[in-house]
Amino acid sequence: MGFGIISVSGKTMKLVSLGVLKLQKTDDHPLKLKYIFEKSIALIDEFHPDELSIEAPFFGKNVQSMLKLGRAQGVAMAAALSRSIPIFEYSPRKIKQSITGKGSASKEQVASMLFHLLSMKEAPEQLDATDGLAVAVCHFFQKGNTGTEKKFTGWKSYLSANPERLG
Repeated sequence: MGFGIISVSGKTMKLVSLGVLKLQKTDDHPLKLKYIFEKSIALIDEFHPDELSIEAPFFGKNVQSMLKLGRAQGVAMAAALSRSIPIFEYSPRKIKQSITGKGSASKEQVASMLFHLLSMKEAPEQLDATDGLAVAVCHFFQKGNTGTEKKFTGWKSYLSANPERLG
């Protein structure tokens, strides 16, 4: 499970941390959920976020995988709720579109745009980390933190109104 933490000051975001919760090698699904809950609480207690954004469950081909993913997301949400942190959900397509302007973008395209937006120096070992960061950045954009008060229809309209943001 990837995570990304950003700080927001006015209309500016800055990378604080990103990474992956590496699940222990066990076939015991409830123990994995316990681990996700404990690690989520530890991140919350360390970084004191104001809000949690999470990828909404999506329909996949494998029902068992989808069920396990939904449970893991629910546990992460429960961790935030236990600390009275508001939760915001975004579909995978909305996240990709917010970051790249294209709802069908690849993980690599999303990661590349995040490196540019946040002036990241090096890539994380796993793209799951940038997936978690993408949700946080999507939330930043959805709240209207684009540097102007305008709402944009997509990445192209944002860039045409903010050419200085394109490196």
